[in-house]
Amino acid sequence: MKKIAGTLLIAVLAGAITLGSYKLFIEQPIQVASYPTQIDNTPTYKPVNYEALTAAASGVDFTEAAERTVNGVVHVKNVQEYRQPRNMMEYLRGGGQANKGIVGAGSGVIISGDGFIITNNHVIDGATEVEVTLNNNKTFMAEVVGKDAKADIAILKIDAGEELPYIPFGDSDGTKVGEWVLAVGNPFNLTSTVTAGIVSAKARDIDERDANYQSFIQTDAAINPGNSGGALVNIFGELIGINTAITSQTGSYVGYAFAVPSNNARKIMEDIMQFGSVQKGILGVSGGTLTAEIAKAENLKTAEGFYVAGVEFESGAEQAGLKTGDIIKKLDNINITKFSDLTGYINSKRPDDVVQVEILRDDTKMTLPVKLIKSITFDIERLGIQVKNASPKDLAKYKAKNGVVISQTLTEAMKRYRIEGLVISEIDDVMVNSIEDVKNIFKNKSVNEPVSIVFVDQKGERNRFIFD
Repeated sequence: MKKIAGTLLIAVLAGAITLGSYKLFIEQPIQVASYPTQIDNTPTYKPVNYEALTAAASGVDFTEAAERTVNGVVHVKNVQEYRQPRNMMEYLRGGGQANKGIVGAGSGVIISGDGFIITNNHVIDGATEVEVTLNNNKTFMAEVVGKDAKADIAILKIDAGEELPYIPFGDSDGTKVGEWVLAVGNPFNLTSTVTAGIVSAKARDIDERDANYQSFIQTDAAINPGNSGGALVNIFGELIGINTAITSQTGSYVGYAFAVPSNNARKIMEDIMQFGSVQKGILGVSGGTLTAEIAKAENLKTAEGFYVAGVEFESGAEQAGLKTGDIIKKLDNINITKFSDLTGYINSKRPDDVVQVEILRDDTKMTLPVKLIKSITFDIERLGIQVKNASPKDLAKYKAKNGVVISQTLTEAMKRYRIEGLVISEIDDVMVNSIEDVKNIFKNKSVNEPVSIVFVDQKGERNRFIFD
């Protein structure tokens, strides 16, 4: 009993001490250090007006843009002819019964009332016939007017006998990241469908290792196989892109879709209709995205822009005074932060266009007007190389009297040989002095003929190679 009473007394005393301490803490005033409401040189921020933002967001109406554009998107079928062998002799020697089959399909965008249509080159590649179905289910055979494989754009023409609904071009350069967009396609030859999203990014190059200078608009609007060649439009129903590709490990849409900017597609279309081929304007610089590593190595104060590693011989950039080490910050009013920004804008221009190039040189900004010239390179596709005119400096470096320079290797097989920069002095025992000479040689050669090339290496020695 005494033991219980003792324990009880201890518990009462402990409780009293605890209550006393608690009272002591809550009754004493808390001393709080005082800080200034605004630290010097720290910007103040205005409160967000959520009501205004909500009103602006709720004002977005996709129905009008959809109504304006669904009839301007068509279904495109790639029809190819093939031979079905009927016996072993036809199987071994070729031939057989002629058949036609649909080997691919996609979408297209009507861009004029008289029936011109833009689609992707890969949608109609290899077709012997192209069939177009309008949103009202009328079907027409289409003529392939022209195409640009590197840009993945093709131009079709149908004769519908009536004025067709079309989608007007918008300004893709003025498109902003975060802007609402609609992807319109006709993948299943039912009727056109729309999906909504935003512009996720601009000037995207999804494969920097290939020879194609890509500068896509990226969107999270759902685009699946069959939507290739369809329209990416803004909320006003204006065409700002041609849906082209998705990045996916499954083959279906996973949130990353890409479109050729409408300014580039429009330029390709106008070139083909006016000149019969795409007119490429060349700035005349080599280099790439300015990285933190380059900035540190060159002791630069900025790590954003296009770093000029070289200026091409006889180019507009050379004539305007651009130099190795310059950093291109703007082309006209377009900010340049990476390589694809530059190529995307230049691809929307033509030879003889003048571009205002803002550069940073030794921490000093200056603007130089550069007149774009025609392509100063030529792709020898069957050899997987690109050549350009040789400067006196190039010829002196290799102790060559004449020739053209290999400016780029276009295939993985040729990249292994590391022949970029070498001089080609002869092709098929004919001396070459310019890319015009090279063009003339290959213009008259059949695909099956072997090609003899004489390279001049770093020691000035001549090496002959035969390509079958």
